[in-house]
Amino acid sequence: MSRCYQQLTLVDRRRLHHLVERKVPINEMARQLGRHRSTIYREIRRNTFHDRELPEYSGYFSAVADDIAKERRRRLRKLRRNSHLRSMVIEKLEAYWSPEQIAGRLLADGLSLVRICAETIYRFIYGKEDYGLGLYRYLPEARRKRRPRASRKPRNSVFPASHRISQRSDFIGNRSRFGHWEGDLLIFERELGHANVTSLVERKSRYTVMIKNQSRHSRPIMDKIIGTFSPLPAFARQSFTFDRGTEFAGFRALEDGIGARSWFCDPSAPWQKGAVENANKRIRGFMPGDTDLAAVSQRDLTHLARHLNDQPRKCLGYKTPAEVFMAHLQEEG
Repeated sequence: MSRCYQQLTLVDRRRLHHLVERKVPINEMARQLGRHRSTIYREIRRNTFHDRELPEYSGYFSAVADDIAKERRRRLRKLRRNSHLRSMVIEKLEAYWSPEQIAGRLLADGLSLVRICAETIYRFIYGKEDYGLGLYRYLPEARRKRRPRASRKPRNSVFPASHRISQRSDFIGNRSRFGHWEGDLLIFERELGHANVTSLVERKSRYTVMIKNQSRHSRPIMDKIIGTFSPLPAFARQSFTFDRGTEFAGFRALEDGIGARSWFCDPSAPWQKGAVENANKRIRGFMPGDTDLAAVSQRDLTHLARHLNDQPRKCLGYKTPAEVFMAHLQEEG
């Protein structure tokens, strides 16, 4: 049996039709056709004709099966048949838009008469015909193959019970009010020095802020946050939710400096600050763990944050975080 997979031809399907008529076992069909049994099973399951009104006419017929298979391939290859749509998708991928963002924005703006979903774009990226384009490099995690997401190992330390996330008001959790943030620290390879980046995301607008730090000492990190957020009105910086890393142990400085309350996730529960976790994945696409921060300025980080804030989000009705953030500042100011 060949190790190189080839599509079944009409001739193969004619032979298979006769074998099905004779009720030959699947394993024997596969042996006679020189195919894997899963290929034969899938072919029969997917390409059998079903007539609900006249069930006696249902069955596996070679010509009908061939037409069904060709039509399915045509549906799954929209981006190969429509060159204009294909070019738009590639352009947005190279601008580091996610497939979900691309599909949603195309629909929202009516830029294409052909509707596509995020899954179609993922199949285009990882399909064998277009894999050579290397478009996976522009996805948030730049994976060569599609696979389940892995979980991060959480940190643990001691923080006051009065500041646990369970004590946080419901309006923060349900994102009904503006001005509540999540924060995290992006760490890079130790050999490159102690510099790191604080990433902060406003929960309602998903607006991202990035701050460069020279060390993981808590007080300097808090001072940088205070200096960055002081120009904002008080309603835009009401609280911050962090994990239990020691770099956030100096959280009381935020209360004294800008009047912002701090909350902390439960142990082993980084998903409780999911907005900043998702933002970190996007940032890692531009700044992997081996990035030398000595060559990265605060201006570079601000430019990257602006780029992320100008990308449409499904959860915002395909508006951008920058648009939503500015609208809240103007409305509530």
